[in-house]
Amino acid sequence: MSEFLLKPRICFGQDALAILNDLPASHVLLVTDQAMVKFGLTECVTQVLHQRGITFQIWDDVKADPDIATLVRGMKLMDANYPDVVIALGGGSVIDAAKAVIFALAQTRVDTARQRPCFVAIPTTSGTGSEVTAFSVVKAHTEKLVLVDPSLLPDIAILAPSLVASVPPAITADTGMDVLCHALEAYVSRHASDFSDALAEKVVQQVFLHLPLCWRNGDNLQAREKMHNASCMAGMAFTNASLGITHSLAHALGGVFHVPHGRANALLMADVVAWNADYQGQCDTEAARKYARLAHLLELPADSTRQGVASLLVAIQALKDEMVMPAGIRDTGVDSAEFEQRLPEMVAQALRDSCTPTNPRVPDANALTELYRRAWAGNPEQGY
Repeated sequence: MSEFLLKPRICFGQDALAILNDLPASHVLLVTDQAMVKFGLTECVTQVLHQRGITFQIWDDVKADPDIATLVRGMKLMDANYPDVVIALGGGSVIDAAKAVIFALAQTRVDTARQRPCFVAIPTTSGTGSEVTAFSVVKAHTEKLVLVDPSLLPDIAILAPSLVASVPPAITADTGMDVLCHALEAYVSRHASDFSDALAEKVVQQVFLHLPLCWRNGDNLQAREKMHNASCMAGMAFTNASLGITHSLAHALGGVFHVPHGRANALLMADVVAWNADYQGQCDTEAARKYARLAHLLELPADSTRQGVASLLVAIQALKDEMVMPAGIRDTGVDSAEFEQRLPEMVAQALRDSCTPTNPRVPDANALTELYRRAWAGNPEQGY
């Protein structure tokens, strides 16, 4: 038997935030970060809470890649004044931190009088899809640990395109490529299904059509809404199908060298697609055939499996080039000697990453090492 989780209630569109007016609450914990406070985005929540006379406290020191110490601070804050609603407003790190704190308190505080608070996620980037996933990424030293549990799923996801209109072009590119990577990896995952495939196919089409528009003009709210929806749909796909080694390699690269997650995925994605397709060999894997199907959906040349895979690889590279993204890891400021020195450490982390078992092709240390080195160069002329 297989199953497909569809827990969060998804509210989307220009007036999606209006759902806050109907939310039953007496005390709210608002989880966010300093950027949301600085740019006044938290006011879209706090104004409603003030108007409704709902008490609230704000935890606003969540930083990118939340670590164990951050989560402990959040647990203490939440434990001291337990809410009936938790609202996470921010990017993937903020939503992941809220998930981990709710989960950790449930595991460490056995109190039958306490019910799990209603959990509302309001993403302010179109990237992680964390608002609809049972995943949370937590950093421990230089390693990113992936928590996976159905209880991590929010109850309500609010997709308000106005909240992503001010995202700068570089972050729009990074997070948008993360959306594409989620769809590509869920599509060829060992746990893929008809349901996740349908979502992944739609996401890939949406990304290639709308991401460049968002990058060129962030105020294009129609394109922003399409990418915000695509991010959510990609999250629905991969929370059910899981991911693959692009994410495993990106988690390790980000943990060791602090490369932003979406950018790390973008640097590794094409080489992993080529490897999964066995492009240098027979190019006759199930993954290759599915990649060729995506090329066909994008109306790219795909008269054969190999041509379809090649078309998809060219399209990925063209999308990166259009948004002026780094070509290779070496273009992100990572020192070459330190990269080589820490390569075995990153490979070991990627091998034990929770995304690796669902990759369509089983990797070993040599394969992952070669993929890192190809991504280091980032030279599209080298071929696949």
